[in-house]
Amino acid sequence: MSEIKEELAKKAEKARGEGKLTKSMSIADLIKAMEPEIKKALPEVITPERFTRMALSALNTTPKLKECTQMSFLAALMNAAQLGLEPNTPLGQAYLIPYNNKGSIECQFQIGYKGLIDLSYRNPQMQIISAQAVYENDEFEYELGLNPKLVHRPVLQERGEVKLFYGLFKLVNGGYGFEVMSKTDMDAYAKEYSKAFDSSFSPWKSNYNGMAKKTVIKQALKYAPLKTDFQKALSTDETIKSELCSDMSEVPDENIFDVEYVEENA
Repeated sequence: MSEIKEELAKKAEKARGEGKLTKSMSIADLIKAMEPEIKKALPEVITPERFTRMALSALNTTPKLKECTQMSFLAALMNAAQLGLEPNTPLGQAYLIPYNNKGSIECQFQIGYKGLIDLSYRNPQMQIISAQAVYENDEFEYELGLNPKLVHRPVLQERGEVKLFYGLFKLVNGGYGFEVMSKTDMDAYAKEYSKAFDSSFSPWKSNYNGMAKKTVIKQALKYAPLKTDFQKALSTDETIKSELCSDMSEVPDENIFDVEYVEENA
């Protein structure tokens, strides 16, 4: 695996040195120039042509991505492709977010709520996985301890404001777990752990409930038996990378030093 990674990195660097990659290139031309390397890193179910369509679709929904460094954009897109998740679409499976990183605009990859659900159900042990928002007028109670209990009865009208979120899972063998977070705790968690929380491009702005549900599911899954593939998928969440690899989870995350995010009118 490491040999393939090194080969991809060398070929990408060689392409830069030979002038094959320039900042003025369109994404379609960039992908064509990198096609041999991209083919090696793509899963068999996705062709370079499909990869190109995913890239153009992401750029249409978030034009600011055109200003990202080429390799960070391709790496984020490769993350989505290898996980089989559609980025920057109404499906909410994954997001590509422009971000200031060490003085340049780079692309951060994020798994969305529905993407996390999809990845979870790929585990044959998983029977049910779900997350819900609880509103002020809903009936809700839960208990922890040796006999945990979780009861949620939503009202049909005039539910009020969101007050908390919970995520739960149940395995085919009957095992289960859940996590509950208040709206206040959710905001504090997002501000601390999501570097793009305040960005206008962040899914926390466009799909707050979805990101909150993703967060509380991730917390609940700490109690679940997770397969290596799923853990590797989670390791790519909210990362910026600048290399292509046949396994993007092996590529190290680029540390973010700048605290500023990219605004739409910047």
